[in-house]
Amino acid sequence: MATLRELKGRIGSVASSEKITGAMKMISSAKMHKAEAALRRLKPYRSVIEAIIGNLLTADAEFSSPLTESRTVRHITIVAIGSDDGLCGAYNVNLAKYLATAVDDMRARHAGARVRILTVGRKMLKAAARLAGAGVSVAAAEGVSAKSEGEEVKTFEAALRDDFLAGRTDTVAIVYMNYHSAGRQRPRTDMLLPLSADTFDTGAATGRPYIFEPDAHTIFATVLPMYLMAMTQEIFVENRASEQAARVMAMQSANDNAKKLLEQLRLEYNKLRQQSITTELLDIVGGQVRD
Repeated sequence: MATLRELKGRIGSVASSEKITGAMKMISSAKMHKAEAALRRLKPYRSVIEAIIGNLLTADAEFSSPLTESRTVRHITIVAIGSDDGLCGAYNVNLAKYLATAVDDMRARHAGARVRILTVGRKMLKAAARLAGAGVSVAAAEGVSAKSEGEEVKTFEAALRDDFLAGRTDTVAIVYMNYHSAGRQRPRTDMLLPLSADTFDTGAATGRPYIFEPDAHTIFATVLPMYLMAMTQEIFVENRASEQAARVMAMQSANDNAKKLLEQLRLEYNKLRQQSITTELLDIVGGQVRD
């Protein structure tokens, strides 16, 4: 049985843990709300680009782009975005399981194709490493992390686009955690390249007659890279918001467990203390009776 001193030390440790998890939950919640705000700012930009492309697709004009070129798939690139830090529950484990399924689906659809997995986030690299094998390679993406934004994401997207245009890869997919709400995130795969008409919602088009200046082909070639950039930025922000939401839930669970354990330890401490006092009183009474 634990002594009073031991129980007091354990109570102090658990109380400190409760305070730490509570503080970490507040920090993660603030970061999640910041990512949510960034997501709200990005969506209108992407919507405008989609509307422009929708108008182009519904217009009676001829245009094409190397980014829409569909070819025999021999090399597949899958970008898997996880987290750099831990303490976010089963977040990376769930993404890794989903990634394994996505890789199997890709290989079944494109028999004989080689798969290159580029991981973003230290934890995802460790989780995805077990997928490496015959026909599948795993490497960390250079110059980018799970916390990247702005120019870093822009450079990373440009490198993926260059690989596709140079023929080093025939298709590019991104696996990430899609953010729905603070309590709901789901793994998802988005096809980044090649772009197809099915990617865009032509319902976003206004249906009004347009005069394209300088011409539809030039506009199309200009807005497609902008769309890819907006899409990649949005994916990174969604993944960041999902990571923080998972961390909030993990810290909440840890905080609740710490509170329950603290209550149990305090109850045990009070029982042991009461027992000790009773024993001392009995010793005093017994001594007086003997006298």
